[in-house]
Amino acid sequence: MLSLTVQASAQISPHFMSVTLGGDDVQYLEQSGYDQSGRLFFADPEDDDVFLPSSERWILQLTLRGSKQRPHVRTYSIRRFRPESSAFDIEVSLHESSDPQKPAAPGNRWALTARPGAKVAFLDEGYSYAPVPGVTWQLLVGDESTLPAILAILERSAGTLPAEVFLEVPAPEDIRSEITAPPGTTIHWLPRSDPRTKPGVLALQAMKQAQFPGGRFYTWTAGESSLATGVRRYLVGERRIPKSDISFRGYFSHGRASL
Repeated sequence: MLSLTVQASAQISPHFMSVTLGGDDVQYLEQSGYDQSGRLFFADPEDDDVFLPSSERWILQLTLRGSKQRPHVRTYSIRRFRPESSAFDIEVSLHESSDPQKPAAPGNRWALTARPGAKVAFLDEGYSYAPVPGVTWQLLVGDESTLPAILAILERSAGTLPAEVFLEVPAPEDIRSEITAPPGTTIHWLPRSDPRTKPGVLALQAMKQAQFPGGRFYTWTAGESSLATGVRRYLVGERRIPKSDISFRGYFSHGRASL
């Protein structure tokens, strides 16, 4: 469990905030997989008495605290390591509430109001991206919750496996123009024109309709749970891709808060 503070924050597009976290404890964070992620523990700006866990037995620590002293917990991918300043970046996807009477989601509130010096705790949870030997290209499919991980994968695998990427974002303004990626990579940006559309639907449809390059490939997909499972089910059932060549992970279920 790393004790860190917010170093900086910036809104990089209408639906994405970049937050830099740093501190002496970053020295204990091992850089492992390209889609490395972890649980972030944080408090609302006005909550001065919130307890941040100090060990991997965080569930027990929080259980022993009253509900008002418990922090919010969300899982975020590490977008970029900054070893020269003992820090790393995460990107938070800002979700628009369908009900204006309801308060903003905790992750949204924190990312939009986080100020330098704000304390957080971070627990590394490893990675799932692991290309199998013998593949000649990679298929990456995700929604906005997966964008930081997919961009990190492309940057850190630059010069190796070319990629076919299907990446869904909330709006055209969220499309990134400058991306480091392996030669031969094609990125299919899929902005949602209708805010009522469930995240992941466009990415799954576009992937199903695509013509893939030849050769054996590795698939990494994550995001809304039905997107991740839908990609795997389609590739195994319709394209006869071996299950061993697919890594999938549901980051969240639409309409439900998740850790």
